[in-house]
Order: sequence, then structure tokens, then C-alpha cells
Amino acid sequence: MQTSDYQRLDRAHHLHPFTDFKALGEEGSRIIERGEGVYIIDSEGNRILDGMAGLWCVNLGYGREELVEAATAQMRQLPYYNNFFKTTHPPAVKLAETLCRLAPPHINRVFFTGSGSEANDTVLRMVRRYWALKGQPEKQWVIGRENAYHGSTVAGLSLGGMAPMHEQGGPLVPKIAHVRQPYWFGEGWFGEGRFGEGRSEGQDPEAFGRECAAALEAKILELGEENVAAFIAEPVQGAGGAIIPPASYWPAVKAVLAKYDILLVADEVICGFGRLGEWFGSVHYGLEPDLMPIAKGLSSGYLPIGGVLVGDRVADTLIEEGGEFFHGFTYSGHPTCAAVAQRNLELMEAEGVVERVRDDLGPYLAQRWQALAKHTLVGEARSLGLIGALELIDPATGERFDKALAVGNLCRDLCFASGLVMRSVGDTMIISPPLVITHAEIDELVDKARAALDATLARLADTITDQQEETSA
Repeated sequence: MQTSDYQRLDRAHHLHPFTDFKALGEEGSRIIERGEGVYIIDSEGNRILDGMAGLWCVNLGYGREELVEAATAQMRQLPYYNNFFKTTHPPAVKLAETLCRLAPPHINRVFFTGSGSEANDTVLRMVRRYWALKGQPEKQWVIGRENAYHGSTVAGLSLGGMAPMHEQGGPLVPKIAHVRQPYWFGEGWFGEGRFGEGRSEGQDPEAFGRECAAALEAKILELGEENVAAFIAEPVQGAGGAIIPPASYWPAVKAVLAKYDILLVADEVICGFGRLGEWFGSVHYGLEPDLMPIAKGLSSGYLPIGGVLVGDRVADTLIEEGGEFFHGFTYSGHPTCAAVAQRNLELMEAEGVVERVRDDLGPYLAQRWQALAKHTLVGEARSLGLIGALELIDPATGERFDKALAVGNLCRDLCFASGLVMRSVGDTMIISPPLVITHAEIDELVDKARAALDATLARLADTITDQQEETSA
């Protein structure tokens, strides 16, 4: 089949996630046919460096035969069976043991799901069940962050703080509140009148981090500490724009949660499995969370699987006092998915992937990525491990572009044209490449990102010239 044939059928039958269906139908989908290492190849034969590892997940890159073989062997032996009704199977048992060995010492149980969204649904159920068993059923409120993403199920979008999702979500799950995000560039560096009231231009990042933690404490007191069950947040906000918090933020948040005896849910769906240079982002920040939702990199995206790593404090209560937990999924601990995830983790350990991100690739990316901060379109370049962001600003004013220009989307499309997948979140460009990327491929990524920035700047100049000519005419 030709590209146009796939596009025609796609237009006729396929509704894509997070997509303007009409606009995509008019433009036509990109058809991705193959993957090799850190590259994807489309139906026209274009070789594109996947700077997003699929959706933050293809940690070992494309084409790992070991994972294909693990799936094949398991499908021949036991392609599917459930974990309901007092049954299990070797892949789920082995994977549970491996995950708990890799997790922080206080975590020794895992509940399997099919995705990160399902994992966060499970978190909500566990948190509220825990406090009911502790004799405090009034502790129902869960606090998340503005602009956070925790999935697109009803519970996931309710826990997240993305306004466009809330507007389309209908009635949300009750007793979920949100506080400001630790987004220093967007809400601390820019001054009053740009991103909100009372925010001074050039605010010290560490003061800003403590200010965000203080906002959490204020919300707890507003709701009543006796009513607040948990705080949920990613160590680094991924889909919100690769938001790396100031160093002061997490220590201050931990102190607040300890003060009021509130559970911490560290969403590790993106940060887990080496992205920040540790097995879990919580380890990088020393968080010791009570629950950790996981997915994505768990299987390098080869098959869908997720779960919740449950700290002893919560797990012991659910086990000893809870009786039957009326919750689960048909594909919880799916044997083929679990076998692939197990093999994925074995390969990551054997090849020292996480340590290489921490000691070599992360520092090298930081060095190369920071050079892009000198580009006239870039207001900030930041990275941690193998996650990075570029903040696009109007070089004429030093401020954000008019949203109507959709500069981030323009840059994203020009990235594809230059052979790079780089995602846009508003006018923030983000990357999250496979963890097996090499120095040479990082160089290529940065060079292609720079080329896309140059092309974006040139396209903007043409747009402004056209507008001026229309006005003079």
C-alpha cells in the first residue's frame, strides 16, 4: 500500500488520541512503518531520530530481538491468564520480585495494571481505602498540581491539572484539588501581568520552590488537614513541559506532608526506569513515596503494562486489615506483557543503562543541550538525565509569543521536516530520547533541533513580513 492509501483508510476509520480529528483528516497522518535503535522510518523512507522515545517509553530503543523472543516464548507457553480467583503465573511473580528489588527498600509490593492511567485509578482507590481502614474515612481529598498529567481516564484527568482536559471531562471525580506547579521559567522568572499576579520578575528559583511548597501547605489548611489523604506529583513533570523543580521544592514538600501525615504519591510513569539517571525519579530526589504508579519504560513500550509500587505502610494495612480489595483489570499482570517487562529490566541491568544515563549520557546531553540556550529563540534550555526542554520566546521582546502564532507547533512540524521528533507543549519544546542513545546521536539530535529553531525563526520572519505588507496595502 502507498502512503496515500494508508492516509485514506486512516481518515475514514481511525480516531486518534489527543487529536483534532477534522484537522488531521485534512492534513493526513504520518505513517510510521519501522523502528531501528533510536530511529523511526516512515512510509516514504524518511529516517527520523525519535527524540521522544515514542511517548517517553522506548527506553531500550527499537528492534531489540531479545524482547521479541521473550514475547514469542511466553505466547507459546501461556499467552494469557488472569490473576483473579486465587491464581497467578510465573511471569507476574518474577516481575513483581524484580520490581520490588529495584524499588526503594520500603516498597515490597506491586499491583499490576495495563497502563499508567489505570495505575493512577488504582492509586485513588488505594489511598481512600487506606485511610478508611485507619479509621479516618473523612480523609478523602487528594491534591495534585496545575498543568499535571496523570492519565486520561476520568480518575486520571481529575487527578491531573490540565484545564483543556477538565473542560471536556464532564463531572470530575470529587474531592480532588490542585496547587501551583514548580514551573520557575513560566511562573517565577516572568513578572507580574505575564503569568499571574504577585510574581516578581527574576524571582530566585529556590525562593520560588519554597513558595510552591507553601502553596501546598495553604491548600491543606484550607481543606482541613484531617480531610486530606494524599499529594500526587511527578518527580519531574513530563507532559506538562519537562518541568524540573528548583532544588528547594521537594525537601520543602516532604516536610509539609510529614507535618500533616499525608501520603505521597510519586507518579513514576515517565520518570521511572532510568529517565533521570536512577531507577526511579523518587530516588534522585530522595522522596520515599508511599505509592509509585509505573508504566511506559517498564517494558520499553513493547507491550502495554503498568502498575503501582506500594510502600509497606499502605500495603501492610491493605493486607492485614482490608479483606477483599474490589479492584482489578482483565489484563493485570498479563503473562506476555510481564515476560517482556522482565526481560527488559534484565537487559537494562546487564547493560548498565541506568548508570550510563546518570554518569555519561545525561551529563553529555546537558552540555550539548545548554548550548541551544544561546539561540535567539530560546529563553531557557534545561535538562536532567535524558529529559530536556527549550522555552521559546520572541527575540524582539523577550516575552512569550502570541498564542495565535502557535510557534511551538510550527517548530515541532519543522523538526519532523529536519528528521527529528521533538514535542511541543505550548511554546515549550521537549525531548525524552531512548536511553540507549549514543554521543554521536545526541550530537545529531542537537544539530537537528538547532536547524529546526533556525527554520522556525525564518518562517516567523516571513510571517511578520507578510503581515506588514498586508497592513500597508
